[in-house]
Amino acid sequence: MSKSNKYVTYYFDGLLILRRYRMIDLRLMRQYVAVAETLNFRKAAQRLNMSQPPLSVAIRRLEECLGVQLLQRSTRATQLTPAGVVFLVEARQTLLQAERACEMARRSAAGMIGTIRLSFVDSIVDGLLPELLRRYHAENPNVDIQLQEATPPEQLDGLRDDRLDLGILVLPVMEPRNIHIEPLFEDRMVAVLPQDHPLAHDACIALTALADQPWILFAAHHGPGMHSRILSACATAGFTPRVVQKPRQMQTTAGLVAGGVGVALMPNSYARRQPGRLEVRELIGPGTPVPYVLALAYRELSPCGKSLRDETIKLVQSPEFHL
Repeated sequence: MSKSNKYVTYYFDGLLILRRYRMIDLRLMRQYVAVAETLNFRKAAQRLNMSQPPLSVAIRRLEECLGVQLLQRSTRATQLTPAGVVFLVEARQTLLQAERACEMARRSAAGMIGTIRLSFVDSIVDGLLPELLRRYHAENPNVDIQLQEATPPEQLDGLRDDRLDLGILVLPVMEPRNIHIEPLFEDRMVAVLPQDHPLAHDACIALTALADQPWILFAAHHGPGMHSRILSACATAGFTPRVVQKPRQMQTTAGLVAGGVGVALMPNSYARRQPGRLEVRELIGPGTPVPYVLALAYRELSPCGKSLRDETIKLVQSPEFHL
């Protein structure tokens, strides 16, 4: 780079570019476009809601900044020079891009554009999640949501490591530390049985009635908070469940119960969406009810994350919402 008078010379990819120290502001470009399109200073001044003399001074200042003549003026007419024709095309594009930049910045600040990395527990895959995505995309079509099914511990790790922006998980969680936890919706656990199970004839089932049954229960490390809550409920009912299978997915649990492998506890909302596969019964007696609470988890919310968080809360609080 070398300096000469009022110009700075740049060499870039074999091209010689001369630029003034002083940058051309967008107002000068708008004023030039008005003159170039009307070829009449009086009409251009009227369009810009300004008087003609300052407009003439502005165009001369623009030509000085560029170091080229843009307009040929005479007593009869004003015409564009070849440089003026080129500058008109480029100025229009620059102004459009500037307007787009401002609009995109406003949209980004409002959470209407960007990317959200959202994780979720599998119990909402055919419940809350589809409705949330449908509503959110209808209002924010330019936001890309990257989805990841994950257990509560995996979600907390992802949030702390900045691999996730927002999580929907099950409470309680162990050692949330710097993660914000915001309860969303409270459900209850129900007993799910094979359709030919002897207890399926009862309208409600005492938790103690499941004491001698083989249980299907996820491993503690997949959800230590909820796992501990279930074991505590069973302890209150006077037994420790005999676990025969430890699937990760709730869908797998439903399939194993339907296949007669054992019994399980499931969120009422999820269990009721399994018609023809399972018998669902309310739990009564010692150790019940067993709450199932969904919550939002996040560390810091971007504008997009905040807009998704707000939409989630709006959805679960709407009168027509059913998890």
